[in-house]
Amino acid sequence: MTKPLAVITGASSGIGEATAKIFSEAGYPTLLLARRIEIMESFKLKNSICKKVDVRDREALVAAVREAEAIYGPTDMMFNNAGVARLADISTQDPNEWDEMIDVNTKGVMNGIYAVMSDMKARKSGTIVNMSSIAGRKVYGDHTVYCGTKYFVHAISESIRGYLSPHNVRVIVMSPGNIEAEVLNGITDPNTLAAYKANIERIGGRISPEYVAKMILFAYEMPQNVIMQEVVVTPTKQDY
Repeated sequence: MTKPLAVITGASSGIGEATAKIFSEAGYPTLLLARRIEIMESFKLKNSICKKVDVRDREALVAAVREAEAIYGPTDMMFNNAGVARLADISTQDPNEWDEMIDVNTKGVMNGIYAVMSDMKARKSGTIVNMSSIAGRKVYGDHTVYCGTKYFVHAISESIRGYLSPHNVRVIVMSPGNIEAEVLNGITDPNTLAAYKANIERIGGRISPEYVAKMILFAYEMPQNVIMQEVVVTPTKQDY
């Protein structure tokens, strides 16, 4: 292999799936991580390893990364994409949904960073891409805990970027708005779901995750001394 390893969490659908396919098409070996391994295996990507991993399981995540690195060499791009959006009125929402979002969206990102950060620092090369959201920059009434988790991603990314920049390691934040993904499947509050669908219709629909994947590849393939610190992308008609 002449190109380095790219690791993608949450790779079974949406932006994770699109990024896995874009990087594979560009010639990068990939490690795909998600809970639905049969879907990832159906992609049949060249030079790709698929592992059934829940990002909340730090040991399993690290073990999968080490296994792939033994075959393809050090991870040069880690995309911490896995996340869940349980959107609802905070006063009536099941607190178990809070726990799931906090564990997956914050601890899961930290586990991915942990798996590669020390080695990237030692090699003085590498790129970490963390998935946030427009909801990590603005707050929405029925996104309370979700917004909190994405603000967390912004905060730790800023901190770790400052820590790793002297070591030539990049930390990039992706902050998409309404993207075609499985987010609607996780909304159990009927009022929130109806409002979400109405807003999508109002702005003329969501945009393809392939556009986000292309932006990640573009940012990654810039010279190592160039960093797009944050990329915010929404449908043109999305006004908030």
